[in-house]
Amino acid sequence: MMEEKIAAAAAQFETLLRQQLARQERMEKGAFTRDFAGAEKIVIGVIGGDGIGPIIVKEARRVLEKLLADEIGSGRVALKDIEGLTLENRLATGEAVPAEVLAAIKDCDVLLKGPTTTPKGGTLESANVTLRRELDLYANVRPVTVPEEGIDWIFFRENTEGEYALGSRGIEIPGKLSMDFKVTTDAGTRRIARAAFDYARVNGKTELAIVTKANIMKKTDGMFSRIAHEVAAEYPEIHAEDWYIDIMAANLVNPDIRGRFQVFLLPNLYGDIITDEAAQIQGGVGTAGSANIGGSCAMFEAIHGSAPRKIERGEGDYANPASILKATEMLLRHIAMPDKADRLAQAMKLCTETERRVVITGHRDGATCRAFGDYLMEKL
Repeated sequence: MMEEKIAAAAAQFETLLRQQLARQERMEKGAFTRDFAGAEKIVIGVIGGDGIGPIIVKEARRVLEKLLADEIGSGRVALKDIEGLTLENRLATGEAVPAEVLAAIKDCDVLLKGPTTTPKGGTLESANVTLRRELDLYANVRPVTVPEEGIDWIFFRENTEGEYALGSRGIEIPGKLSMDFKVTTDAGTRRIARAAFDYARVNGKTELAIVTKANIMKKTDGMFSRIAHEVAAEYPEIHAEDWYIDIMAANLVNPDIRGRFQVFLLPNLYGDIITDEAAQIQGGVGTAGSANIGGSCAMFEAIHGSAPRKIERGEGDYANPASILKATEMLLRHIAMPDKADRLAQAMKLCTETERRVVITGHRDGATCRAFGDYLMEKL
């Protein structure tokens, strides 16, 4: 009986190995890159998600309607509401992203997405992991700024590999052991490294931190670090330095050193964790936006989750939309509309820093999400 289980596990691993090798070969062939500046039409998919998602996304959609009114009126931009990416529908269909929903998503050029809930245990994959794989959204880009403390960071997290890519496809021998897998590919690492170094070069950044645990994860993280340095050789004006994830987590809360960091390059899991830490330094996970970028599609979202406890407490209407609004600003920049992105950024600064007439606390002692949205619309 045990030999049969071992044979089944070995066969499952072989399948995963062949699939990842095929993926590596596809990436080696390159990918189409969309030029939005010259696009005749741009379709923006809007997805509410779970929990507080529909509440905060509603306000972001209002902002898009106002800022893009002329483009929507002329037909150059279309907002497409996509229903069905909810936990209830996903559990009912047994699909991380139901087929009809995925088809609707693939008809869009960019997505503005609310948070989705991933159930603990079982085999249902995260909707985000599925979307990143299906749309090949390989770069997760998250900026964090605290000007008064000299913090101006941007994180480039590899989005389609690492532990997350195969996290729901591990092996279990009941009563004995469970084993998950981590994957790092040559092509996948090169393209995220090049995205980070290109950003640094274009934006005049001179410091880039490569964050791994290569002293322990010698094959996967070791490969990530090695390839990152090979790419770095093409950018001599940029100082690339290795850091281990544990000490980098400590560095971010160390005022004596954190101001020196500018651009971060990380594998999937480490990037997910440390960007939440960075967002907390900025003012909380509700304040940071997230971009998931591929060659032909991109997805913009809040970095926080669906906040089911807030919904259970009846405080969903008091959710802070700042993160999804930051993502909206990033979306506008991505589709080559920086002037509109600047209008939103300036209005947000006025609402959250300068004037602060309507203050959200996330609880009943503060303003509702809708009230903040109304305030922001006035300032736009």
